[in-house]
Amino acid sequence: MKYWALLAVKVAAAIAVTHGLWLGVKQLLPPPRPFLYIGPPFGRDLVWTLAAGLCFLVGCGLLYLAWLDQRYRCRVCLRRLRMPVETGSWSSMLQFGMPRIEYICPYGHGTLKVPEVQLSGPEPLDWKKNEDFWRELESLEGAPR
Repeated sequence: MKYWALLAVKVAAAIAVTHGLWLGVKQLLPPPRPFLYIGPPFGRDLVWTLAAGLCFLVGCGLLYLAWLDQRYRCRVCLRRLRMPVETGSWSSMLQFGMPRIEYICPYGHGTLKVPEVQLSGPEPLDWKKNEDFWRELESLEGAPR
């Protein structure tokens, strides 16, 4: 639940920044000429239309960055995933599958497998939650050698 709440906060922040940028641009732009002026200046005045388009592109970029940052976060503790490891190779693709990049949570909550190249369209990310590995390590420590 925290995972989606963080995404909602980032999206709301991106929308607020874009709205603030648009309000600032509206203050800086000169008012449109009153001759034959009907309705809002968007679509009728080139400067206003370009400014609106630029604000729209900045907003889309901020939303994309929020989504991209969210993809590489741990689903449990929301920390950035670390330690990228490349697995597989193109020469052994038929045996082991396509090459992937694996990211791991620094606290061991899980691993994320990301396809290296998406040949057949977007592929879903593979998040695998790890079991409690501390318990496993403690059981190995007490085992006879």
